[in-house]
Amino acid sequence: MSKADILFKRAFDIVASLAGVLLLAPVIVLCWLAATIDTRSNGFFIQKRIGRHGRVIRVCKIKTMYPSNTQRSPIASRNLASISQSGRFLRKYKLDELPQLFNVLAGSMSFVGPRPDVPGYADRLQGEDRIILSLRPGITGPASIKYKDEEVILAAVDDPETYNDRIIWPDKVRINREYFNNYSLLRDLRYIFHTIFG
Repeated sequence: MSKADILFKRAFDIVASLAGVLLLAPVIVLCWLAATIDTRSNGFFIQKRIGRHGRVIRVCKIKTMYPSNTQRSPIASRNLASISQSGRFLRKYKLDELPQLFNVLAGSMSFVGPRPDVPGYADRLQGEDRIILSLRPGITGPASIKYKDEEVILAAVDDPETYNDRIIWPDKVRINREYFNNYSLLRDLRYIFHTIFG
């Protein structure tokens, strides 16, 4: 990925996220209201994730789980029982991701890139794999598309943590390195189209 690629990618993110916020603001408000009523708490969920250059960012989503006083597992399949009624609908249609348009507009995320991971994964990348950290994390991307049913996959194995660490995570790193090395705006548009309509 060249410096020109980075500039064009950021320009696209600014224009598209601004348009998205303006067009989808009513939908975001309705989703927030539904989540607020269902979970009886603030319908926005803000979580610390690892962003560009390994810096911690705050990612905003619509809340899809009931509040809990206990620490949840970073493996999503471990938390399925906590998903709210509205959360199942929001997750099915990816509506819980819409507030990340504000992250894209602010520059902490991109439309396409590696998913922003919880601490303990991306921030521990070594060697050539650290090239991934030069990318802004994305709402979608080739790894996200391949593992769109990740929760189902992990729920079907005996040891989700080990399977994630040994199989899924290394494969995501490989896919994201290929994304960096073969970047094009046309591919980004295809990933976005596939995420929305695929």
